Amino acid sequence: MNEEELHRRFDEAVDFMNGYTEPLPADFLLTLYAYFKIANRNFDNPGSRTPLINAFKANALFQAQANNIGPKEAMLRYIELVDSELRNPKG
Repeated sequence: MNEEELHRRFDEAVDFMNGYTEPLPADFLLTLYAYFKIANRNFDNPGSRTPLINAFKANALFQAQANNIGPKEAMLRYIELVDSELRNPKG
């Protein structure tokens, strides 16, 4: 997949998630959060008003960074996770 296609599919997956209204497991959302932050090269501290939520978000980001993935890989993993778990789940 070329870079333009990757960005288009990533944006589509993000839009899909932004419009998703069903409850999802916290670990799934935290993984997506970490991939999103890496894909956008945004390593700012989480901005939640709740310290515990900030801690979980920071931990998810640290774990993803420990795998040494770059922005392109993070986009790809975000797309694959959304597709495999929500768009085209294998049941």
